[in-house]
Amino acid sequence: MNYNETLEWMFNKLPMYQRIGAAAYKADLNNTIEILSYLNNPQNDFKSIHIAGTNGKGSVSHSLASVFQEAGYKTALYTSPHLRDFRERIRINGEMIPENEVVSFIERHKTKLEEMELSFFEMTVAMAFDYFSKEKVDVAIIEVGMGGRLDSTNVINPELSIITNISLDHVKFLGDSEDKIALEKAGIIKRHTPVVIGETQEKSKDVFIKKAKESDSPIYFADKIIECVKVGSDLGYNTYDIFKNKDIYIKALNFPLKGNYQKKNLATIICALDVIKEKFNISQRHIDEGLSNVVSNTGLMGRWQLIDRYPLTIADTGHNVAGIKEITQQLEETDFNTLHFVLSVVNDKDIDGILELLPKYARYYFCKANIPRGLSVDILAEKAAKAGLKGEAYSSVTEAYQAARHNANLDDMIFIGGSNFTVAEVV
Repeated sequence: MNYNETLEWMFNKLPMYQRIGAAAYKADLNNTIEILSYLNNPQNDFKSIHIAGTNGKGSVSHSLASVFQEAGYKTALYTSPHLRDFRERIRINGEMIPENEVVSFIERHKTKLEEMELSFFEMTVAMAFDYFSKEKVDVAIIEVGMGGRLDSTNVINPELSIITNISLDHVKFLGDSEDKIALEKAGIIKRHTPVVIGETQEKSKDVFIKKAKESDSPIYFADKIIECVKVGSDLGYNTYDIFKNKDIYIKALNFPLKGNYQKKNLATIICALDVIKEKFNISQRHIDEGLSNVVSNTGLMGRWQLIDRYPLTIADTGHNVAGIKEITQQLEETDFNTLHFVLSVVNDKDIDGILELLPKYARYYFCKANIPRGLSVDILAEKAAKAGLKGEAYSSVTEAYQAARHNANLDDMIFIGGSNFTVAEVV
């Protein structure tokens, strides 16, 4: 098989949560343990950092990887989902896994993969760990797919665990309350391994403290230690002074991830680096250059991403109530005449909760991303109308975006969002 044929086999033969949702979810680690044993446990061949959380884990993962790259480490990065190319999920020093490596892995292990009926995610984790081992990486930054305790990535023994935050998402799988979801995320906390919690939240903090105590693991709440104060901004960067325990720690740090919510992620990143600095040779210069170069070093996309300046066009992958709340707050702070909002969502989110948060003054372009999980545009438009949102329905994200571009004046703003998959068809 060539690369495209291999991808088609992967997408068609293996259930993929990104595309079909619940039917692809497996609530145990048995398959992952078995396939990794078959591959001689490649996850034991490299150091790692493990990152879970409802929102922000992608930004934190990419930022840490960029810092380690600047420090001279051969740095692996495993994230999900991908936006445009499957290979975005598996990178070393920012470079995606080569197509021939994807083909080779499937060809060598196809019989076993079919025999085990692995989910898409289980198989992808196995491919990533096998590739990282083969390439002898120094450290791997590993982002959890969903939850933590039963996530396929939760077979590593990391140097550090990170949990960014907790909010209601994937409630069908992780629980219908923040403390239940926190318990699933806390599953990545390992014995005698420090854990950084990004945000102190009343409904989840005790869950993390209890789990850390049971695991004899030091626990750090980043927002209680690190404060990030924005002191400047331009189209390329926000500039922050960083305080640790109220004392200045880093002056004038440039960070190109412009979303207001990134201030929380930045505190998590700085706290994590502070905790592990004794295990790795990371200097202030590495942090400065790693964070300022995160987009170019790692290929990160879709985080308040500037698509065009005239009209101002922004894409953001925020896709649950907590993420949309951050986006709407930043929209309120942005100057424009008319807001043109290209919106599609997936069918397993709190759609009514999301729609209630969206600005009623915007002109909406409703559409459906090209995946089975995408919510029907007719249903979306109907629900949006009930929420007081006005707009038109379009047959695709591309058609909706083109209509917004046609209608927008130079002093307007176009925003593309609602899911990873909306953004993926534009960036």
